[in-house]
Amino acid sequence: MGEIIGRVVDNKQIILKGYIDGAPKETDMELKLGKKMKLEAPKGSGAFLVKNLYLSCDPYMRARMRDFHGSYLTPFVPGSVVEGFGVSKVVHSDNPNFKPGDIVSGFTGWEEYSLIYKPEQLRKVQPDTIPLSYYIGLLGMPGFTAYVGFYEICAPKKNDYVFVSAASGAVGQLVGQLAKLHGCYVVGSAGTSQKVDLLKNKLGFDEAFNYKEEPDLDAALKRYFPHGIDIYFENVGGAMLEAVLLNIRVHGRIAVCGMVSQHSMSDPQGIRNLFNIITKRVRMQGFLQSDFLHLYPRFLEDVGSLYKQGKITYLEDISEGLESGPSAFAGLFSGKNIGKQVVCVAHE
Repeated sequence: MGEIIGRVVDNKQIILKGYIDGAPKETDMELKLGKKMKLEAPKGSGAFLVKNLYLSCDPYMRARMRDFHGSYLTPFVPGSVVEGFGVSKVVHSDNPNFKPGDIVSGFTGWEEYSLIYKPEQLRKVQPDTIPLSYYIGLLGMPGFTAYVGFYEICAPKKNDYVFVSAASGAVGQLVGQLAKLHGCYVVGSAGTSQKVDLLKNKLGFDEAFNYKEEPDLDAALKRYFPHGIDIYFENVGGAMLEAVLLNIRVHGRIAVCGMVSQHSMSDPQGIRNLFNIITKRVRMQGFLQSDFLHLYPRFLEDVGSLYKQGKITYLEDISEGLESGPSAFAGLFSGKNIGKQVVCVAHE
């Protein structure tokens, strides 16, 4: 249905109730009716009004739900709207660079309609054969994280032995496929037999295993990597990292993208076997995709082209309706999602 400019509408929103310490729960957020909203951007504001179509559930958002100010991200304000990456359609604009009907991706609110005052946080999407939701997944922040993490941090060479944890997630599934295209041997770990099957049969990994069925992770890695691991793309931390350190090869590289197993900031867990970083001369490096934004146009071109040629595929888990957001987000931390978790707020 077309939006009637100037009409006043209800605006459903997802609110963060209060700061959290452990893994996020559905009950940490609630659906509320925001104050009534006029479907227009205020004159002279330079802002534009968008209708949100797709919202991205990403693990980094957990950090913004904590009362911790020493991070690269500012915390959410309890009682206010959750924010994240989204794909939206411009409804009304007071900004000459954005016009009604434009599709944009970038930073928005977890609500039906958002007024955007910082246009630099969004970029226009030229609709073509690529699904719009992919602009917060394959061609959004998670895909770009995979791209810079693999090519810039891992410094891959043909025939390298590559291990990816959380391999069927938003980032891991692309890392594995890029590694295969680069001529590497690739193994992924995941938490269900269904995900393992997808890794091997849909995403083209050489091997995959369910870490929950492995009583000894060190033995599992020795089974899949008898010659050791050159590259570890780290998404989980904890026991998996400890096992990788026992199997890393000389001059191995570990790109630290995330540590989803570390739920509590107030009780962080230590890592054993770090001495191997010295003996094996390992480079272990954390990174943020935002440090590499100069490569974003090249990434869009490269990965968009690979997708259109059918050389890569991308798994999404789409939950319908804004109200499904809290449970979809909380599910990330127990591995409920299969692929990139997206919330569909509205179909165009």
